[in-house]
Amino acid sequence: MKKNKNSDTKVGTKNYGSDDIKIDTTKTDFSIVGIGASAGGLEALSDFLLNVPKNSGLAYVIVQHMENDSKDILVELLQGDTSMEVVQAYENIFVEPDKVYIIPPNKDMTIKHNVIHISDYRQPSALHLPIDFFFCSLANDKRERSVGVILSGMGSDGTAGIRKIKEKGGGVFIQEPSSAKYDGMPRSAIKTEVADVISTVEIMPSKIISYIEQKTNMVAEGQDQIEKLNGYFDNIIAMLRSYTGHDFSSYKRNTIQRRIERCMGIHQFDDIATYVGFLKKNPQELEVLFKEFLIGVTNFFREQVEWELLKDKVIPALLAQRSPTDTVRVWISGCSTGEEAYSLAIVFKEVINKLKPFKDFSIQIFATDLDSEAIDKAREGVFSENITKDISSERLSKYFSKVDRGYQVVKEIRDMVIFAQQNMIKDPPFTKVDIMICRNLLIYLTPEIQKKLIPLFHYSLNSGGFLFLGSAESVGNFTDLFNPLDLKSRIYQRLRPLIQKEPIEFPNSFAPYQPEANQPSEEVQNMQSLADKLVLQYYSPAAVLVNGKGDILNITGRTGKYLEPAAGKVNWNIFVMAREGLNYKLNDAFYKAVRGKEVVTSKGAIVLNEGGELRVDITVNPLKEPETLRGMVMIVFTDVATPTVCEKTSVTGQTPISNKRNGELERELLQARQMWQATSVEMQISQEEFKSSNEELQSCNEELQSTNEELTTTKEEVQSSNEELKTINFELQDKLDGLSLVTNDMKNLMDSTKIATLFLDNDLLVKRFTNQMTVVSRLIPSDVGRPVTDIVSDLIYTELTDDVRQVQSTLISVEKQILSRDGNWFNASILPYRTLNGKSDGVVITFVNITKLKTIEAELSKSKLALQKRIEDQDGELLIANNRLMDQEERGHREVAASIDHEQ
Repeated sequence: MKKNKNSDTKVGTKNYGSDDIKIDTTKTDFSIVGIGASAGGLEALSDFLLNVPKNSGLAYVIVQHMENDSKDILVELLQGDTSMEVVQAYENIFVEPDKVYIIPPNKDMTIKHNVIHISDYRQPSALHLPIDFFFCSLANDKRERSVGVILSGMGSDGTAGIRKIKEKGGGVFIQEPSSAKYDGMPRSAIKTEVADVISTVEIMPSKIISYIEQKTNMVAEGQDQIEKLNGYFDNIIAMLRSYTGHDFSSYKRNTIQRRIERCMGIHQFDDIATYVGFLKKNPQELEVLFKEFLIGVTNFFREQVEWELLKDKVIPALLAQRSPTDTVRVWISGCSTGEEAYSLAIVFKEVINKLKPFKDFSIQIFATDLDSEAIDKAREGVFSENITKDISSERLSKYFSKVDRGYQVVKEIRDMVIFAQQNMIKDPPFTKVDIMICRNLLIYLTPEIQKKLIPLFHYSLNSGGFLFLGSAESVGNFTDLFNPLDLKSRIYQRLRPLIQKEPIEFPNSFAPYQPEANQPSEEVQNMQSLADKLVLQYYSPAAVLVNGKGDILNITGRTGKYLEPAAGKVNWNIFVMAREGLNYKLNDAFYKAVRGKEVVTSKGAIVLNEGGELRVDITVNPLKEPETLRGMVMIVFTDVATPTVCEKTSVTGQTPISNKRNGELERELLQARQMWQATSVEMQISQEEFKSSNEELQSCNEELQSTNEELTTTKEEVQSSNEELKTINFELQDKLDGLSLVTNDMKNLMDSTKIATLFLDNDLLVKRFTNQMTVVSRLIPSDVGRPVTDIVSDLIYTELTDDVRQVQSTLISVEKQILSRDGNWFNASILPYRTLNGKSDGVVITFVNITKLKTIEAELSKSKLALQKRIEDQDGELLIANNRLMDQEERGHREVAASIDHEQ
């Protein structure tokens, strides 16, 4: 396994994982460009890198679909197109600017805190979507500093990933389909309508750099830019309202401002006033801005735990209260392209199919959204192939059919859903629904609008209905309207409010209407009847029915002697309405009864009213039955007759005993009144303090909720499963076994050649060597990375460095015969190490033992010398013989000539 060279040099403040990688968090403030490509992507990647300027300050991570046998070929091919360093990514490598990182073949890759993590992939039943997998991780890690690029390729990988990047505030760049060798991936990405730029590959790098520089400049302007945006905010909202008919003034201003800044960055406007002028001159750009505001991020069965809760508890409980003749109604607001609506329809179908005995319920699912184009797509029910990562193979085969563009929801499920365009803030709501789903929509709206919508949801739901919100949403302070199924759940059940404190604010198209305040429901009427019956059965005096907080729910008899409305805003709380003199004993008896859950009677309370002083006994009874009144409190007031004092009088008046007794009683009464007044003041101060603290806590809670919503506005969780991780680990083990087998094969191949081979890089550092090198040099495995000049060698080869430099400069091989100190001879061949693109990346030196050849050569030399000597000797003898022969021939000639002369 490769060693991360960066991990030893990085100094930082955070550790990640068990590898204790230390990261310098001050060096992570740069943008990362994720590039996704598939078929035909090599040419597009080459053109892209050729046009990336030097020192762009960005890091580039390439996710290319590759097979296992691709290995490092892509790294070598792309290195020739750029001056940046191109490396294949590996586990825990730290991403740095001005470098290019390439995903290993057939792997999945994620990034966290600028550190890349590699995992194997093994899920034959589903598509391998490495681009989506990495883009989602990049969006979560870099957020607005993430950039997604889609180049040539078939299929739809990357489509879900760029939606995630866009949601987090990043940039999306797509290759012009007409310029792509295969336009499947670019066209699928364009259909999401989240692209910031669609262009040819050659000009895309400059577009990306301009986009990032523009965004950086806007961030650097800080508060000045925010003040300018605030000044033109209402102007832009008014232009959008006029052009589209939709009002975005209820959306959170920070969210709207970020979207405006993004559009300004795409068009490279530094000044908001210039951008507003551009919108006025180009009204069609308002449609682009409108699409930017609509953050349609969704997927099937998002947050699986909540859907299991719906399937296992909510829907079965709902159907148990319904007969097949009843229609179950569901409203899904903000349905986007329909994934959640179809998810709910599938869950309903699965629950109904499991019912024993089987009952075929009538289900009506109303799905609404502001985006008309999203509604049209939802009605069609066709989704890309990447939905396989969210849907099990069983559900996919049962509820979807394969079509040319991906998968289409079967007609049986599509018929369960009715899609319609609706503005939840402006248009009338659906009513009498059993389940209301509004997920990750409230977080984009102001707290004031949220407080108006929660009661509206309550009004839309049937008694006992369910409200399903997003992970960062809650019902806030409306705990009297909804109760969560459990502490961690975002599924709430509707409660019946005992008192309607404020009227429901309906959308503008409705007239003001207060159904539960002006028209008591049957349940409230029954409660009053039960309360009256209870009072008549057990008590005859005046009585008041309150909840645990003292809010008055029902009054029986004449209570004007004990209670009166307080001045100011109407407040139906018994402690506020209690007359003077009654507060202390009423408070004391009430809280004792509630805490002890038993009847408490306070005798002899003195009430001051218009008729003077009145003595009254107060009985506080926490009700346990009937079931409907459980948790409420009955307060009964019983008048006490003033005792008659028999006074003995004398001629001169009252007796001394009577005078003394009267004085004592007056002193005790005065003292009691003083104590009561002091206690009453203290109680009022405490109540004011508690009320102030409660208001502060509510304010803090709202601020925390708002902060949580703001943080979650650009956050949608990436779906993952433990089962997938198990399969990934299993495949990783298989790949390691395969790699080990290939490594063994290569080792045995190199050993079988029995040739000493040494690989050096351009700096004469040892890269690798074969086992035969131990015969030539004293190399050991730890010498890898050391200069070759530092290693002891048995060869008498002082000019090795010069010969290597000569080969590097001329790219012409050098071959020499070298003698070793032990008398052996080696044939040294130095050749340039060439990559596939023809680039020189060091040298390869081979040493072949030629000692036997040298011995044979010496013997041949000796044989040659002996042969030459023998030849020379034979040449002398031949010369002498030749001379003799010539002498004989000459004599013969003379004899013949003499004979001829004699004959003549």
